[in-house]
Amino acid sequence: MKSNIAALVAVTVSALATQANAETFNIQSSFNAGDFSTQYLTENWLPKLKERTGGRVEIVLTPNGSVVPARETPDAVAAGVLEGDFTSVNYFAGREPAFAILGDLISGYDTPQQMLGFCKDGGGEAMMQKAADTITGGEVHVVACGPYSREALPARTPIRTFEDLKGKKIRSPEGLAAAVFQAAGASPLSIPFSEVYGALEKGIVDAADASAYVNNDATGLHDVAPYPLYPGIHSMPSMQFTINKAVWDDLSAEDQKTLRDWWYEAMYAMADEVGRKDRELAERDSGSEKIEVIDWAQEDRDKLREVAREQWEAYAEKSDLAKEALAANIAYMTEIGLFKK
Repeated sequence: MKSNIAALVAVTVSALATQANAETFNIQSSFNAGDFSTQYLTENWLPKLKERTGGRVEIVLTPNGSVVPARETPDAVAAGVLEGDFTSVNYFAGREPAFAILGDLISGYDTPQQMLGFCKDGGGEAMMQKAADTITGGEVHVVACGPYSREALPARTPIRTFEDLKGKKIRSPEGLAAAVFQAAGASPLSIPFSEVYGALEKGIVDAADASAYVNNDATGLHDVAPYPLYPGIHSMPSMQFTINKAVWDDLSAEDQKTLRDWWYEAMYAMADEVGRKDRELAERDSGSEKIEVIDWAQEDRDKLREVAREQWEAYAEKSDLAKEALAANIAYMTEIGLFKK
């Protein structure tokens, strides 16, 4: 009887100790509350982290702007206002040019998995840490980085080849993306995302840098832009996953490894899921009389990549760290065959 009581006490003490040591991290994302990505991670992956750490680590994922504007998340993490962030690093490009190179190497990688590989195994994490250090003074730890989707390009007129870009008016963010489209002969226009549908419908633009195929379908863009380029030719925004440095240092080596491994598994899985949904919709639309899904030949993709590379190199002149970030990307892209050695 005494042994049973002793065992029960030991289990209870152990459980209480686990609860006492449990960490709940408030992580602000750059996703909106109703996004597929938010729902997918919340339903499928946040519970797995709690399970894998034995309840020691739990994440509460909050939507874009819930605590601070997305551009200010590194400062909030450094100050401990947030335990971490899960944010597209393009928001920080105006603070350090290297973030533009690390955030979206326009027309560079062919798949999110390739760019995730750069972060995980090709030096991308280390470069992201250097960039984070320039704006946070070393108070933020970069756990992982990489994209989960590849954006399609909805168009109201056919753009079947690289040469067809010439003269086309394309909605594009300012900066590196606009420079690439302009160098390819197109005319980039900066239009708020909320006005993309109307701009396509009225013919203000011929095509738009918008979102993944599944999101473009959901917002009805293909009703006014029935010639989507899929897979896309341009944009693949990279995310960063960071934790306050002091909070990170307090974690055990085991939980640190679990957190990093969990994030990459989640991102690879989400990339696969978004890709699957994109393919299903593109296949559905390929049989439609109203929509023509355009898939560029590799030759045309290679032409755009070479044009884009010139713009990457010009943009990288903005800072020494941007040059270093570009060199790391090109070395990895050459290693996996996107550029010839």
